[in-house]
Amino acid sequence: MLGGVDAAAVARRARGENFPVASLLFPRPLRSHLRAVYGYCRLVDILGDEVDGDRLAALDELEAEVEACYSGTPSWPVIVELQPTIGEFDLPHDPFLRLIEANRMDQRVAEYETWDDVKWYCVHSADPVGRLVLGLLRRAGDEELVAASDSVCTGLQLVNFLQDVPRDLELGRIYMPVEDRRRFGVTVLDRPNPELRELLRFEAARARRLLSAGELLRARLGGRIGRGVGLFARGGLAALEALEDAGWDIFTRRPKPSRARLAREAALTLVR
Repeated sequence: MLGGVDAAAVARRARGENFPVASLLFPRPLRSHLRAVYGYCRLVDILGDEVDGDRLAALDELEAEVEACYSGTPSWPVIVELQPTIGEFDLPHDPFLRLIEANRMDQRVAEYETWDDVKWYCVHSADPVGRLVLGLLRRAGDEELVAASDSVCTGLQLVNFLQDVPRDLELGRIYMPVEDRRRFGVTVLDRPNPELRELLRFEAARARRLLSAGELLRARLGGRIGRGVGLFARGGLAALEALEDAGWDIFTRRPKPSRARLAREAALTLVR
């Protein structure tokens, strides 16, 4: 059944998200490889969040498919599409397996005590995506770029946590660290309250600091590629502004920038 998840279906699920929009600024020959990597990332999330039945078993099956990319022939369409990209750019196992491990953590861990604990989760759930993009750019060996990419990806993950508190609660997960909730006196996460607004404001400031590394990526990579990578971070900053504009209301609807706002961010990126 899981092998029936095809590349086109996963691509449709990803439509309109920040990564595909930004990928339009990459050279055309790279775009299919970006889509292959992003399709894999979306597949991992679908298996970890939405598949009925034993999700850990589904993730184990996916890991076997990833291993087949390096030592055999995969059978799942999304992974079949990914294998040539792995070969052409000599992408390592580790980022793909870390993404799977993050989703295993989601099945086992309900909340995190400290920001360092949340950050360790992001090392698995978010940072590998940026490292894979750098691999496609053949810049994965540049330590400064890798550090900046990790910062931006962790920042983007934190933005998603802020937007998705109600959804994550429904899934039995809390990503706001216990130490931060204690600091702001937050005891209720399922309805608006002043303490929660202050916590969200605090975590948003942390996310902005992390996303500021996008400027280094833009400058170091340069050209259209630098602007495309920089757009990832600008999309995260736009989401934070949407959250603030909504008065930190994450319950009426999920705060996110409009398509017009994202288009403006893209335009600003192109002229810089």
